[in-house]
Amino acid sequence: MFSPLRHWLHRRRHPVRYAQLDQLLRNQALSREQVMEQQRRDLADIVAHAGNNVPYYRENFSGCENAAFHDLPILTKEAVASRLDDLLARDADRAQVKLGHTGGSTGKPLAFWYDEYKHELMRAGMMRGFMMSGWRPGQKVMYFWGARHDTAKGGVFGGGWSAHLGDLIAAEKTIAAVEYSEAKLHEWARAIQTWRPTLLYGYASAMSELARHILANRLPMPASLIGVYSTAEMLDASQRELMQQAFACKVFNQYGCREVPNIAWECRHGHLHVFADLVQLESVEIEGENRFLVTSLSNRLMPFIRYDVGDSGRLLDGDCPCGSPFPLIEMDLFRKNDLIRTRAGATFHPSYFNRLLYGMTQIRQYQWVQDEIDRLTLNLVAAAPPSAETVADLRDRLRREVDAEMRLEVNYLDEIPRTAAGKHRFVIGLK
Repeated sequence: MFSPLRHWLHRRRHPVRYAQLDQLLRNQALSREQVMEQQRRDLADIVAHAGNNVPYYRENFSGCENAAFHDLPILTKEAVASRLDDLLARDADRAQVKLGHTGGSTGKPLAFWYDEYKHELMRAGMMRGFMMSGWRPGQKVMYFWGARHDTAKGGVFGGGWSAHLGDLIAAEKTIAAVEYSEAKLHEWARAIQTWRPTLLYGYASAMSELARHILANRLPMPASLIGVYSTAEMLDASQRELMQQAFACKVFNQYGCREVPNIAWECRHGHLHVFADLVQLESVEIEGENRFLVTSLSNRLMPFIRYDVGDSGRLLDGDCPCGSPFPLIEMDLFRKNDLIRTRAGATFHPSYFNRLLYGMTQIRQYQWVQDEIDRLTLNLVAAAPPSAETVADLRDRLRREVDAEMRLEVNYLDEIPRTAAGKHRFVIGLK
């Protein structure tokens, strides 16, 4: 089935999605001033809707009628978990709404309400994001997706014969990337060679492991590839470089979550653009971090207003040479639960611990875990264990630079367990 026919069939199958995409592309042609004016109107509308129609916000916005937006209460993940029913709009058709789940950055399940409109808008937003790489609808996308409920029957991308037909028309293929071995990685590489996609999309940890296997086995990737998208996990510079070597194309970062998808996408100039027609993003200092608070401008079913998504970063001034009207952000390479704290009250960024392992090329995977305030565990999957001298040096550096009482235990594993959503966490702080 050639690409134009496939694209025509896909438009016929998903008219709402393509109508949303057409509107999103029109928004992308606006000026920065027009985008921000539209955002202000949409923000006022969603706040008014939530205060009038959603029990949780009727309660929590009481007395805030004249308050500025940045003075409204922050929505926490704990509130989403404990007040789920109260966050559903009163006029929602419960026969049509569905319950989605996310593992989150901690692996702790979080439920949220969604409907077909939200799902189709999510997919339309993804299509616009992909188009920033040069991809066009009808070209193939291969997903390496770790969430079990996405690769099983009835998941977000569907299941059964209908899903296979839908994937064929959509030019999509999904690989279950929940767990993998060298044999599995080889299968994935062969699937890319055979299917010849235009884009790859998956977790940074899974894609970097696949890249390592490809380079180690000198497996050529098809010239059809124009981009690899990293999502759901923090993408560091070493992973990006490894993927670009293996896949011989540009690597893009994408930022969002299941509750509020399509927050920011990276353009070909390497800048992360906030999709300001879909979300309003704040950077607020909370507990010593520049914490992102996100507001969905379109979700009237279950509004997320000033939602503490758990990530950190900054809003940036200036424009991008790509010409996009959407503002820029810079993300920190950690989530709030990835910080290591000491008994003396010091806080260490996870990048410090990651740098301790630089140059140890025999290490395939690692994970630092703070079990107690003065005890760290380093889990390793390695072709050969580091020498006794190397481990002794790690212990000495931790005592000198982090805490004089810090103890280190090193475990050698065949596989590091992933979160319930299939993600890999490199640093896990104390709960």
